[in-house]
Amino acid sequence: MSNSTKIWFVTGASKGIGQRLVRQLLARGDRVAATSRTVASLTEAIGPASGQFLPLQVDLTHDQSVRSAVAQTIRTFGKIDVIVNNAGYAQQGTIEALSDEELRQNFEVNLFAPLSVLRHALPHLREQRGGHVINIASIVGYQGGYAGWGSYVASKFALAGLTESLAAEVAEFGIKATVVYPGPVRTEFLSSGALAVAKRQIDEYAEARASLDLHLDTLHGHQAGDPDKLATLIMQAVDVADSPLHLFAGKIANELAALKAAAVQRDLDAWKGSSEATDFVE
Repeated sequence: MSNSTKIWFVTGASKGIGQRLVRQLLARGDRVAATSRTVASLTEAIGPASGQFLPLQVDLTHDQSVRSAVAQTIRTFGKIDVIVNNAGYAQQGTIEALSDEELRQNFEVNLFAPLSVLRHALPHLREQRGGHVINIASIVGYQGGYAGWGSYVASKFALAGLTESLAAEVAEFGIKATVVYPGPVRTEFLSSGALAVAKRQIDEYAEARASLDLHLDTLHGHQAGDPDKLATLIMQAVDVADSPLHLFAGKIANELAALKAAAVQRDLDAWKGSSEATDFVE
């Protein structure tokens, strides 16, 4: 592993995984530009601005705000080595219960905000012929069979697909990309203040209601994932020469990924003949 100092740009850094990551990066001597909706939330959670730490107030859903944050980071630190698109939130609600506004806002934060960051940062990474993009998805962005979480699942699947395409697109410039699929992590992510629940619920969907109750009443506060260890894992993935494109985090994530792979393989095997029969016969 390389221990050379790096410059990081981390979104959603005032709490949860982002906060733990920034703290560890600063502790080992890296320099970090961190974003949140207010500078106060960052300084309260992490500490005051310094030659090592640049707290930035950014509205990730507004392109100009993102552009300014990237530009200020480069003016301050000279470059960006690692981008971590961490900001995001879970939207709960059946597909027909969610309003157009709820669906679009979920994608604005979980998908279009990372795209905005990348649009403004990638020219600099390309020019310096190196860098690393870390997109924080979720295990639901790989194994999505959860009733009542369709919006969140879809946004994280999209982020994972974006990362795969990005990795192919920027490899020639020495830029790497990794999508992280954490299992349940013990943060405030599922708290009543952080979790968005559809304004309109449909009682007929018992599975969706049960899933919401499970996450709020049983899972929250008892998640298996340690956010500090997850932050360390992300740093390790950046430091190694052969960085992973897909990084699953936690035993639950690994188990669910294996189940998904096995289910896909079963469908491939069962339908191989019929599937291949759809080709032209040359």
